[in-house]
Amino acid sequence: MNEKKELDFGKISRRIREVRISKGLTQEYIANAACVNPSHISNIENNKVKISLPTLVSVCNAMGVTVDYILSGEYVNPGSSLEESILLELHKCSDDMKERILKIIIALQ
Repeated sequence: MNEKKELDFGKISRRIREVRISKGLTQEYIANAACVNPSHISNIENNKVKISLPTLVSVCNAMGVTVDYILSGEYVNPGSSLEESILLELHKCSDDMKERILKIIIALQ
């Protein structure tokens, strides 16, 4: 039987902050997009409160990342650290750059 594992909200909070900062977004911008107060985003990022699923989805949409990306460290069989590093860098790219990268990957296979 599988043992129930609690989510590491500290890790989730750090990842949200890391992505927000890497994209140059403010807590106020994220808060407005998620329809919450900026202080709530601060409390989430500082692990003072647990983020709800609806807020997580709104925050991810505002930052242009998937919920899967934010929660990737919570899976039992996470992708390799190399894959996570690639994803982090990919999220920093424009859509045009992502399309070019995809074409390169396809050509290399």
